[in-house]
Amino acid sequence: MAAMGPAGPIPDRRDFMSLTDTLAALQAKERSAVEVTQACLEAIDRQNERLGAFLHVEGNRALKRAACVDARRVRGVEVGPLAGAVIGIKDNLCTTFSKTTCASQYLSNFRAPYDATVVQRLEAADAIIIGKTNLDEFAMGSSTENSSYHPTRNPWDPQRVPGGSSGGSAVAVAADLVHAALGSDTGGSIRQPASFTGVTGLKPTYGRVSRYGLVAFASSLDQIGTLTHSAADAAVLLGVIAGHDKRDSTCVDLEVPNYPAALDADLRGVKIGYAAEYFGEGLDETVRSAVLEALDVYRAHGAEVVEVHLPHMRYAVACYYLIATAEASSNLARYDGVHYGVRAEHPEDVIDLYCASRSQGLGAEVKRRIMLGTFSLSSGYYDAYYLKALQVRTLLKRDFESAFEKVDAIASPVAPTTAFKLGEKTEDPLSMYLADVYTISANLAGIPAVSLPCGFDPEGLPIGLQMMAPPYAEDRLLALGHQYQRLTDHHLRHPVLA
Repeated sequence: MAAMGPAGPIPDRRDFMSLTDTLAALQAKERSAVEVTQACLEAIDRQNERLGAFLHVEGNRALKRAACVDARRVRGVEVGPLAGAVIGIKDNLCTTFSKTTCASQYLSNFRAPYDATVVQRLEAADAIIIGKTNLDEFAMGSSTENSSYHPTRNPWDPQRVPGGSSGGSAVAVAADLVHAALGSDTGGSIRQPASFTGVTGLKPTYGRVSRYGLVAFASSLDQIGTLTHSAADAAVLLGVIAGHDKRDSTCVDLEVPNYPAALDADLRGVKIGYAAEYFGEGLDETVRSAVLEALDVYRAHGAEVVEVHLPHMRYAVACYYLIATAEASSNLARYDGVHYGVRAEHPEDVIDLYCASRSQGLGAEVKRRIMLGTFSLSSGYYDAYYLKALQVRTLLKRDFESAFEKVDAIASPVAPTTAFKLGEKTEDPLSMYLADVYTISANLAGIPAVSLPCGFDPEGLPIGLQMMAPPYAEDRLLALGHQYQRLTDHHLRHPVLA
């Protein structure tokens, strides 16, 4: 029976063409790239004012590129693996053809002199990049309410947040405005909005995807990933954007597996870890039940659920918000009113220029994190805070290494609750930070993690299951996700759109 939500029964998504379905239809010449691009532009025109998923839409450019793809296909010229698929990208990825604002007034008119590596790879694969999606300013937030332009709203209930900071990308996929989207994940910024909006969100291993052209928040934590309707879609998209890039010194030189070919791996004999540390105080009972039911699905089809322990998980939030803010303080020092971005008028001296420009151009949450990070790096506090956090990070990483000696993957909730209401947590930053309590440990450890739709709460809001795996085992995660989605239909449910 269909779940009930704020707008009534949740219809099935099978009538919408996912990334893989769209590519199949395009290859069979059942639809043209221009037709699917025009359909997405019309959907954006209908829904974006209400949902706020996009900051910039490049409709004319998208249609021209789609027409080129169609012309090459008609002539029999080989086209790329994403030929004609419509993709949205988070507006912290540099592009020469559109502004890159990071949802900040500071960069309101900034145009990058180069394209991010992932953008180059998408376009080399003949994807149609239709526009730039909204985010929390400089990717700092868990609700996409910190955007300097407008909040993004959850299509399941527009009075609720979509999660953050990749909320715009998640909503663009959930509301069927695009076939897939890219986001960035520093502490859960792909997985949490994926959970809140009922889509599949993958954060790859740190180093699997080039960060060249990603505007930095916390450089040792940031990773570019995918938001799609399914694990099968994610496998196709990850196969295009992953791989070594000499322009990113942290990008590993490893062969990229054939992710779609690995999707049909058998569940029998797979060991999935259950860590009690993820199921303690603060977890909503409906979320707990949905995640445990998902584990029952795996268990019923041959997987073994094994108890593991992550004893240092309780320190993850404190550890993360020291490391992330310290790196943010360093990375955002470049926004000084001198080289580009907002520049204060008539400063009294250079110090006044720095202070006034940053004060005028940066939002409250960004300033808060810069101040926290600057404090933790300051003389007399570095050893007590930042250095200690790095040591705890090592302990967290060892916890995961020990657990993965016993299991193939670890399951957990993505977030303690379903999507909260707009404005509910904006006056309580600590409460907002705790929305990432289950996701940040994967970033600290540098391991891959995915959010899979696994149910709905009594109000019809989506719930996400998080699966984590050892470094560079994205193929394993995607296979686990695909097998789960073959056995369930949560990922096929669709919000009722006005």
